[in-house]
Amino acid sequence: MTDPLSFSSTSPRFALPMLFAGQSQKEVIVNEALLAADVLLHPAIEAIITAPPTAPVNGQCWLVGASATGAFAGQSGRIAAWSEGGWRFVSAREGMRAYDIATAAYRFFAGGTWHLAPAPAAPSGGAVIDSEARTAIAAIITTLRAAGVLS
Repeated sequence: MTDPLSFSSTSPRFALPMLFAGQSQKEVIVNEALLAADVLLHPAIEAIITAPPTAPVNGQCWLVGASATGAFAGQSGRIAAWSEGGWRFVSAREGMRAYDIATAAYRFFAGGTWHLAPAPAAPSGGAVIDSEARTAIAAIITTLRAAGVLS
């Protein structure tokens, strides 16, 4: 006889809640999963903050900074999303990106923290323009690789 199938209660990557046969109030589980998916699909954060904003708008998200307080306490490094039901917190995964509206740049999650790709220094000085241009181009390529734009 074969072993019965066993399923986890959450998805492996983002811990989205899973349904079970005969489960009551499935709409609650499905709605929670849809809210989390809404945050995770093309995420955009307003800014990095350490305390909840006073008047969040439905669908707005923030990146919780270090030493967070209030409802954000213990949620550092996670994305906080506001919905009718209150705050939802989503943990980042390696390689995840989110657009930071405050800085007008993409942040990426690597090595357990969120990063902004460093901008290369502007070329300056030098007597030979060609070598200066090559250095600038190399810096741009390095930055694009660090941001995950180039492989």
